[in-house]
Parts: sequence; structure tokens; C-alpha cells
Amino acid sequence: MFQANLRVLSAFCLLLGATACTTMSEPQANADGERSIEGTIVSIDTQPWTYDGNAVVVVDAGTQGQVQVQLPARWNLCAAAPVDVEALSVGMRVAATGTAGEADTLVVCQQPSHRLAPAP
Repeated sequence: MFQANLRVLSAFCLLLGATACTTMSEPQANADGERSIEGTIVSIDTQPWTYDGNAVVVVDAGTQGQVQVQLPARWNLCAAAPVDVEALSVGMRVAATGTAGEADTLVVCQQPSHRLAPAP
């Protein structure tokens, strides 16, 4: 009896934990999955491009925290215009629009309106 109750309690805790995680993600994304941020570049990592991964530009978006703006290696497969990474630098203020991923990610690719550029 005790083991059965323990299993039910464990399952309930796992379900409660999973629910809490899903309700906390993407508070800034709108209904169609788009997200826009403004902030300061903290780091730029283009190393993943060498193995066909996404480059990552970390942007400190103030109250939204640090957001990993992902730039695909294959821009020819994206609707968005390529980002001029050479023109970006740590400390630069930027604006980004893309598809919201996990709570701290944004992918610049899917729509023509997606971008990562110096803030106006």
C-alpha cells in the first residue's frame, strides 16, 4: 500500500514539475510564435557554423534576461535576409525578431521580417 501511494505521489510531483516548466516558457512570444527583443550583445559564437550548426549571439534583453539569438548556417534555406555578423560586436545595442524557441532562444530564419541588426 505504501509503495503504491509513493508511486502516485511521485507521478503527481513529476506532472506538477512539468506543468510548471511549460507555463514559464516564452512569456514574450506572441500567438504566432514570433518574438522581438532589444538589448546589448554579450557574446558572439560562430564556431557552430563550422559543423553546420547555428551561430549564437547572446543578447542581454534587460528584464527578459539573456536571450540566445540563433543564426542558421544555411541562410539559403531561410526566408530572412542573412545577418552581417562581421558588423556586430560585443557591447553593441541590437534589435532581433525571430521565432521563439525555448524561453531563452530566438531563431532568425523563418520569416522575411526576421532580423538581427543594430538597434535604431
